[in-house]
Formats: sequence, structure tokens, C-alpha cells
Amino acid sequence: MDVAKLKAEFLQHYYDANGVPFRSQLIANYSRSSRIGSWSPGVDDFLMTGKGISKLVKKISGFAGHRSLPKLPGETLKKWYKNHRSRIAEHSETPVLGPVYLFCDEFTNYHDAKTGIETILLFERLGYEVIIPEHLESGRTWLSKGLLRRAKIIANKNIKSLGQLISSDSPLVGIEPSAILCFRDEYIDLAEDELFHTAKAISENAFTVEEFLSCEIDRGRIRREQFGSESKKIKLHGHCQQKALSTLAHSVKILSLPENYSVDTIASGCCGMAGSFGYEKEHYDLSMKIGELVLFPAIRHQPEEVLVAAAGTSCRHQILDGTGKKALHPAQILYRALKGGTLEMGE
Repeated sequence: MDVAKLKAEFLQHYYDANGVPFRSQLIANYSRSSRIGSWSPGVDDFLMTGKGISKLVKKISGFAGHRSLPKLPGETLKKWYKNHRSRIAEHSETPVLGPVYLFCDEFTNYHDAKTGIETILLFERLGYEVIIPEHLESGRTWLSKGLLRRAKIIANKNIKSLGQLISSDSPLVGIEPSAILCFRDEYIDLAEDELFHTAKAISENAFTVEEFLSCEIDRGRIRREQFGSESKKIKLHGHCQQKALSTLAHSVKILSLPENYSVDTIASGCCGMAGSFGYEKEHYDLSMKIGELVLFPAIRHQPEEVLVAAAGTSCRHQILDGTGKKALHPAQILYRALKGGTLEMGE
């Protein structure tokens, strides 16, 4: 029995009868509000972090007063990617390992652009051509709030857009587990009858970054010699959907590839954030208590030089709020481990 899907079905029927609460609408429309905010990141930053105004925003939104809100970067990942492709078009070498289609999820695009940039640069340095195809948001926020009709529209449009592109030779790779794993889980249920087989085909060739890199290591296409020899210790926290629909073994494998990198998995369950749950005022205290069970103490007890890896954007935000430690996506850690140094974001 899939309790999460049952809850989503119930909520859709409940909303049909009683209306959609303002906060649920706000969270579901994350992509729209973030797109508007990206037109003027400075104004958005003031609203999210400014004294007084931030408290008012949280109160109106129903978010916890003690919870920090994510800030928008100077430019979205898609905007950076467009400029980057223009810069490298004339002098880049032909990729030797073929194309990788990157699913530019809404969370990475708007709030975690640096994570996306370093992931793209990692792939390019390893010899892949990274292509961001035309697609919509993942629909994860609509699914999480039980707004299934809108999620179904998004899912089917993405299936149509990507169906002719994605195959075993040109896989779809995603940075944010909760977004890319929609293709493996909810999209199959939401697909129209005539798109069901297309949805299944995409699901078989849709991978998290960790899954894809792990398979490429097994194929001998990514080698230890491509990374430096500096020693690093890494504490790894697993994303809930990643643990449910994939495995942390891929994360451990890729983070252990550099010669002197050692990885320990934190024996934690959910970080406590669970998407929007930890932002909501009535859930904040419980969210932080969940983090204090295992995750927060495990990180606080580590020396400063120990890296913390977490694939989920919500997990990284929870870790920052709970411990003050900035966690990195595994792809970022690998990028920074490349032999020969790394490029700055603007290069």
C-alpha cells in the first residue's frame, strides 16, 4: 500500500469539496513564484531575509518564524547554461562519451543553481555533452500537496516532450532525487493511456546523478585517475525517496572513487524537512526534533574539514538550519575533486 499516493488522492477530493488552502497553493506554485522572484533576486532576498518583512512574509504564508527561507542566486541555472553554451560553442572539443540530457528541475534551477552548474561542469570535464531539453517543472510540489490534476497535466506534457529524446544511448539524468524519481514512480500512474508505454520507457532510462555516474564507473568510462589524491572524509546523508526507489550504494561508490576519499553513511532516517513539512509553522518543532535524533548530532561531532554530502535540496537546507554546516551534493564534491583544478561559476 502506497500511503503517500493515498494521501494525495484524498487531498485532491478534499480540496474539490472544501477549496485549496492558501499555503498549499503557495507551495504548489513554487515554480511560478520563483520565476517571478528571479526577475529581481535582490528584492526577493529582501523579502525572504530582511528584518521585519521576512517575519511578515512567514506569518502570511504560514511558515515557521525560526525557519530560514532559501535565497535566489543571481541567475537561474537555465540562464547560466544558455550563456555557457554560447561561450563554449566555438572552441570546445567534441565530447567523447556522448550526450547526457539533464532534467533541470525547478529546485536546482531557481535556488540551487550553483549545484547545477558544478554538476554540468563535472560532466563536461569527464567528456560528456550536457543538454538541457525543453520540459516543464517536475510537478513535485503539486504532488506533495495533493493537487493531482495539475500534476497530471505537467507529467503528460513532460512525457510527450522527452519521449523521443530519451533512450539507453541518451539517458535523462537528474540532480534533485525528488524530481527525477517522479519519472520512475508517479509519472507512470499519471500517464494517459496512449502515453503509458512512453512513460515506462523514460522511467527505464531516467537516473539520479549518482546512479548514472556509478554505472559509468562500472563501464570503465570514468576512472580514478581523473581525480586528485587529496585526502577527504565524507559523511553521507541519504534522501528518503532516493533510499526508497534507488539505493545509497551508488552515492558511496562515486564518492569513494577519488583515491583518498573515505565515505561513512550517517544512520539517519528522514532529515525532518520532508519537502515543505519542515517549513510549516505547526510542524517546525517536530521537524527539528527529527533532525536531532541522529542527523544533527552526527554532523556536529565532526571536525570542520569533514565534508557532508546530501543529494536533496531540502536535506541540505535542514542541515544548514540545524547545524550551521553547509552540505554539498555528491556531484559537487566530485567536481571539486577533479584533477587539474576547477572553474569558477562564471567561466
